[in-house]
Amino acid sequence: MTDTKPTTRRSFLRASVAATGAAGLIARSAHAAGNETIRIGLIGCGGRGTDAAAQSMQAGPYVKLVAMCDVFQDRLQNSLNTLQQRFPEQVKVDGDHCFVGLEGYGKVIESADLVLIACASKFHPMYSGAAIRAGKHVFVEKPHGIDPVGVRQMKQVCDLARTKGLNLVSGLHSRFDNGWEETVKRIHDGAIGDIVAMQCMFLRAPYAVVNRDSNLTELQYHFRNWYHFCWLSGDDVTQSLVHNIDRAAWILKEETPVSAFGLAGRSASFGEQYGDMFDHHTVVYEYASGVRVYALCRTQHKTHHNYNDIIMGTKGTCNLGECRIQAEHGWRFEGKRINAHAAEQKSLIRAIRNGEPINSGDYMCNSTMAAVLGQIVCYEGIPHTWQGAWKSDFSFGPLPEKVTMDIEPPTRPDKTGNYPLPTPGVARMLG
Repeated sequence: MTDTKPTTRRSFLRASVAATGAAGLIARSAHAAGNETIRIGLIGCGGRGTDAAAQSMQAGPYVKLVAMCDVFQDRLQNSLNTLQQRFPEQVKVDGDHCFVGLEGYGKVIESADLVLIACASKFHPMYSGAAIRAGKHVFVEKPHGIDPVGVRQMKQVCDLARTKGLNLVSGLHSRFDNGWEETVKRIHDGAIGDIVAMQCMFLRAPYAVVNRDSNLTELQYHFRNWYHFCWLSGDDVTQSLVHNIDRAAWILKEETPVSAFGLAGRSASFGEQYGDMFDHHTVVYEYASGVRVYALCRTQHKTHHNYNDIIMGTKGTCNLGECRIQAEHGWRFEGKRINAHAAEQKSLIRAIRNGEPINSGDYMCNSTMAAVLGQIVCYEGIPHTWQGAWKSDFSFGPLPEKVTMDIEPPTRPDKTGNYPLPTPGVARMLG
């Protein structure tokens, strides 16, 4: 990935290492014996965060949940109740370690050895950075930034984690799927020849729609329904299609696209509960190698669902979802597929206990940047290059460190009850 401000980044790393080098050394060695308790803290208590905490505790009885935070008390309590029922001996969260509000993340970081971050995506780089600087291991859900500013910040955090010998694991879980791992290996070994193109799809109904509660302020409603507001989530290319984009990068041996263009809009999902997101996107990524990736996502009711990737080569085709290769020497994965979400948590806990850090930095930042590029070209309706996106200072809404629960909401519904949308051909974000 291109680093456009090397002096600034090096200064960041020097200052961070100087301030927290001892904490990083302790974190590398504290669990090397393999018997000590690993204290986990959860930032973001929705469904994904709750699942991540459960999967982390499934890795072994020595994993204990000790602290949690969320913007909403009821969401935190529901998550805590669920986890206590499933892991009564491992959930050790007392009332003094349940934190409500935007400032609670710092208290969770103080309390834990491993921080699980699965909150509104806007805050992923900021919270990851705070945890790594404090000498803590990190699991952070995708996406790893919702705009170029956020991804560059996350890149600095990943570099710092590597310097400090800390684990930083991405929620892009595909690379922990044993069926996909074997299939991609065969593609790399030439089973379908040279790759020509890919068709990547994430087509589904709208995700986690939350209706307005009259007791909520406008800003609180945004946080309650954060997935559907671009300033908090980055929209659906960055939220969902990023999984397919990451698998494409894996298959292409981490080649990044040179440029992209896209077609998108909203045609079916209307109403305030859908926020200011488009409900369909198509992005075409162009690579220096000549490969084209055609990536599609849609969030509409009563439409075709498909989460698959089709890889087309000079000697055959791969249906990645089915782990099946159609070529002269056809093949299909016959093993038992594992839960990749659980597998990545198990790998992370094992890495902490063995003192052998995992750093997902390169692929998590590149795949997220490709998704951000795809989202922006859909909004603008014009092509952009990877380099142009990477260098841009565009950010969705206020920077995360400027966000409080009393700021003016970045967007409000119009007279029809719908939030304003970007207009392709008019909207300009990268200049």
